[in-house]
Amino acid sequence: MDEPTLHLILYTAAGSVPVVLFGAILLHVVGNRSLTSSMVVLILIPILSALAGMTVVSGLMFTTELHRTLVVLAVVATVTLPAAVLLGRQQARKTVWEKQIREQERAAERSRRELVAWVSHDLRTPLAGIRAMAEALSDGVVTDAAVVTRYAEQIGREIHRLSGMVDDLFEMSKINAGALRLALEPIDLREVIDEVLAANRPTAERATVSLRAEQPDFRVMVAADDRALGRVLTNLVSNAIAHTPPGGHIAISAGVVDGQAWARVDDSGPGIAEDDLARIFEIAYRGTAVRSPVAGDGMPAGSGMGLAIAAGLVEAHDGDITAKNRDRGCRFEVRLPLSEN
Repeated sequence: MDEPTLHLILYTAAGSVPVVLFGAILLHVVGNRSLTSSMVVLILIPILSALAGMTVVSGLMFTTELHRTLVVLAVVATVTLPAAVLLGRQQARKTVWEKQIREQERAAERSRRELVAWVSHDLRTPLAGIRAMAEALSDGVVTDAAVVTRYAEQIGREIHRLSGMVDDLFEMSKINAGALRLALEPIDLREVIDEVLAANRPTAERATVSLRAEQPDFRVMVAADDRALGRVLTNLVSNAIAHTPPGGHIAISAGVVDGQAWARVDDSGPGIAEDDLARIFEIAYRGTAVRSPVAGDGMPAGSGMGLAIAAGLVEAHDGDITAKNRDRGCRFEVRLPLSEN
């Protein structure tokens, strides 16, 4: 390599290396703040380092050749910087979207693992009882007519519980897969509440819990699937019964506010721990022992999917469901769009 070329390389390096080092420091500073800023810095580093190198090589003299170079670099910067900003913003949105997707996938995977663990546990319990009682009956260990009848009734209750868990799993799988299909039609919310009240009153009486409805004197029309909306309110009422001590009370009410219909289920239970409120609608999440189900005659603990199913069905109706504590007990509220008809 001849001496003039070596000098050219050294002068160019002397002018461009400091710019590159400064750009690296600046990139480190802004890199954690904005992806767009990082893109701009990355575009400016080669342009400014080339300008600095050429300026040093020219001996800091504003020659015609340097003028042409400045014009070229200015045009390049004018074209590339807006493109860098647009690409940076697009990449930033894509990165945020991908991060959200990964977080959702991780949350879904955690929910699936929790669901498998809960369901595996809850399935083993009734199955073990059914097997023990069936073996006792088949082996002739139990022969007294009253005991045989009691065993048969208990087996029936456990089978009913297992059937409910299977139904919950099927419903939850449809919600998670986006395969839920609703037949929306104008429905008076008060009629759905009356049906839910009648269906759940025997269970509430067995648990010695007062269950009543507080209905307005006007129609509350919503666009909903009758079966799905009934499932939502039934799950909320069942949850309230399971967590309300004997002698407590539960109220189902409805009304209209801000162009939306609402339905509330208020109970006089122990309330929900603040740490649990954010996760109360997750699959198989049952919270802390503060709000543990009350064991009553014929009162199964449930699959842990009731509130998650209710939330999924409300979301499918373009509605919203919330839970909050009151002075005594807690309130679950469902809001739905009013029917246009």
